[in-house]
Amino acid sequence: MQNSDAMALSAALLAAAGGLTQRIHEGVVARGFEGLRPAHGFAFARLAPDGATVTDLAAHLGMTKQAASQLVDELVRKGYAERRTHPTDARARLVVLTESGWACTRAAEEAAAEAVRAWVDVLGEGEVRALRDRLLRVAPNGPVRPVW
Repeated sequence: MQNSDAMALSAALLAAAGGLTQRIHEGVVARGFEGLRPAHGFAFARLAPDGATVTDLAAHLGMTKQAASQLVDELVRKGYAERRTHPTDARARLVVLTESGWACTRAAEEAAAEAVRAWVDVLGEGEVRALRDRLLRVAPNGPVRPVW
């Protein structure tokens, strides 16, 4: 692949990711979840399965522990997350989503589905599934980091 082709692919992927992030954020806001930034959604993605420590969240987001702690403080103040005793580490606190946090996560999933349906309208469902499968081969289960 030529350098110019690689740059064109990079630019297209970044544009698609940025557009998808914006559409999800707009969809979350349209569903009544206010006071959030796209960066919060990246945090929700890490907290959603089973919670995380601030250290885990910082690594996931590519930020300092202090910045991640501030982000968690904000989510707690807004009622989207809470700190709990860690089940296996007495020194750590586990950050988990509240019911409002889970509702916001479901709203983000709905908004993501709407955004991807627009891609299906352009490419067709088979092409979008193939795109997903190929992207998962080159970026399997890695942390999803916002562009700061």
